[in-house]
Parts: sequence; C-alpha cells; structure tokens
Amino acid sequence: MSPQIATNTTVTREDLIAFIRPRHHAIVLTTRGNGRPQASPVTCGVDAEGRIVISTYPERAKTRNARKDPRVSVLVLSDDFGGPWVQVDGTAEVIDGTAAVEPLVDYYRSISGEHPDWDEYRQAMLRQGKSLLRVAPVSWGPVATGGFPRRLA
Repeated sequence: MSPQIATNTTVTREDLIAFIRPRHHAIVLTTRGNGRPQASPVTCGVDAEGRIVISTYPERAKTRNARKDPRVSVLVLSDDFGGPWVQVDGTAEVIDGTAAVEPLVDYYRSISGEHPDWDEYRQAMLRQGKSLLRVAPVSWGPVATGGFPRRLA
C-alpha cells in the first residue's frame, strides 16, 4: 500500500471560504499579555461577508486577548482529524450585548440552520451575556493534509 502523501493546495479567498463554510471545528489562537500564544478549541461558522464567527463570553481568555490584540489565527479542521485543514490569520472584532444578538443568530444559522424559536434564542443570548468573535481573514496558508513527504511516494 502506498503511503499517504501530504498535500498543500493554494486557494483564493473565495475557495478558502467555500472550504471553511461546512467545517465547524477550529482552534483559535490569540496572544496573551506576556506574548505567549493562547489556544482555544471552538465551534465556528462563516458569515455573509466571509468572516469566521465564533460564539463566546466576554470573560473568556480568547475574548479578552482579542480585545487587546486583534491579530488572531484560526486553524480550521475537518471533522476527520486526518482530513484537510487550513490556518487563517486575521483581524478580530468582539461584539457584545444587544449588538451581538443578530450576529449570533447568523452564527447559529451558519452552523445549524433554523432554530425552532428565534425569540427564545435571542433572549437566551442576552440572558447569558454572549459575545461574538468575528475574524476577517487577512492571509491564509494552503489547504493542507498530513502525510509523508512527496519524495516517499
């Protein structure tokens, strides 16, 4: 049996968004106050403008860090751990309170479709004090898969 060979596929922004849209598992990387990276596993979606959206809370490390330094990276993974992935470097925006409610509705729709009771969902987002982390892609690596170097094919 031939070994699986690693791949790296350069993609346009349009292709990047198409790749990310059906994938909802990611690691968001922010920078701590001491300059070290902070990683958080998250569920993500893509909004109508092609930004990566993540539901969070104001007191979470990723949220606090993104407020201080909006330069973040998001590693978007496939459901199959061995599947393709991509790292997106971008600029984060944190949205809180009532301003976050409709973007959180869009976030939910991008991942799960329609909610059975949108009024209830909106009230829950306000009651829980949810925030939305919105990441505008600035640059990205190739869509990659793991495996052996091509020289071993």
